[in-house]
Amino acid sequence: MSFSVHHYALELDYKPHSARLSGRAVLQASCTSLSSIELSFGPLRVSKVLVNGKPARYVHSAGVLRVRAAVRGSFSVEVRYSGTPVPVSTPEWGDLGWDQLTDGSLVASQPIGAPSWFPCLDEPSSKASYLLDVTAPSPYVVVCNGVLVDGKVSGSTTRWTYSMAAPMATYLATVQIGQYVEALPDVWAPARLRRLVAHDFARQNQMIELFSSLFGPYPFARYSVVVTDDELDVPVEAQGLSTFGANHVDGRRGSERLVAHELAHQWFGNSVGIASWEHIWLNEGFACYSEWLWSEASGGRTADACAAAARDLLSRLPQDLVIGRPGRADWFDDRVYKRGALTLHALRRAMGDDSFFALLREWCARNRHGVVTTEDFLVLAGHRDLLTRWLFEPGLPA
Repeated sequence: MSFSVHHYALELDYKPHSARLSGRAVLQASCTSLSSIELSFGPLRVSKVLVNGKPARYVHSAGVLRVRAAVRGSFSVEVRYSGTPVPVSTPEWGDLGWDQLTDGSLVASQPIGAPSWFPCLDEPSSKASYLLDVTAPSPYVVVCNGVLVDGKVSGSTTRWTYSMAAPMATYLATVQIGQYVEALPDVWAPARLRRLVAHDFARQNQMIELFSSLFGPYPFARYSVVVTDDELDVPVEAQGLSTFGANHVDGRRGSERLVAHELAHQWFGNSVGIASWEHIWLNEGFACYSEWLWSEASGGRTADACAAAARDLLSRLPQDLVIGRPGRADWFDDRVYKRGALTLHALRRAMGDDSFFALLREWCARNRHGVVTTEDFLVLAGHRDLLTRWLFEPGLPA
């Protein structure tokens, strides 16, 4: 990485009915010395680029914005752009990034969808603070990462301003726009789903208390949930915010394990980020194991029972995936999730509960708002032989 971005200030104006987005992104960055700056950015039309307040020449093609400017030390890049955002299309994971809903829009960028709506240094290891300023028609609610610091009504539109002070990876930045009401504090949903959502998310605060006791204090200033009026294939977490589809609420808490999973990512994946995607088990294995911990604590199946079921499932699947170093096509393979969780359960049984949960609290405290690798976990956890069998050998250990 030839330069670092420390802060993104994004000013967006979105018109849901035409799906048109106008944007101004100001990046505060630093480097040793550069003659040009490269940012990832999708097909939105760039109208102007300024470096340190002065117009700069640029070329924008094939998802890359190349800015010709000599910079040294601290510098700023301002990009003005507009158009109809479209998701980044991938063969492995479908469409990623800014996507239009039936009424409104959402952003679900993991792992490479952030350039669909703002120019960025799109690496999971690149973390920065954010100011998100979004204008939308007044009937619409805008929910973004961080704390709402201002909301100004001006005629038929409202300008929503959110601040995320904690360092955040680009793929975790999000904007959710829809005609929502609060079903619970900081839980937003369409009015027609309000009662079901209030029931299905009623135990979320208990989850926060449990995970805070096991992993350490909740790492951000706020946690919000948005339930869209559309169905979604899977729920997705962003930093300080998770998004679910209408199909994830049924009035019977049928998707409560997913509520626990996305919440756990606030510790594992968001606060403790990964240096590159090959370490994805550190996000998904921990979040999957947190489902089992919630089940155990809330009167459901024990973690032992969940582990036995997961191992039985994995034993009937191909034994050809090394979860500690998966290829791109396997980053989000379900075996990464389940075997990652089993790895942690095996470690818990080897260490005992007191030492195991002390390890998790140390892991979260030591790496709060940072980035890590699998090797970092091996060094802290010890038990290298056990962890190596689970993480770096394809055969399922006994």
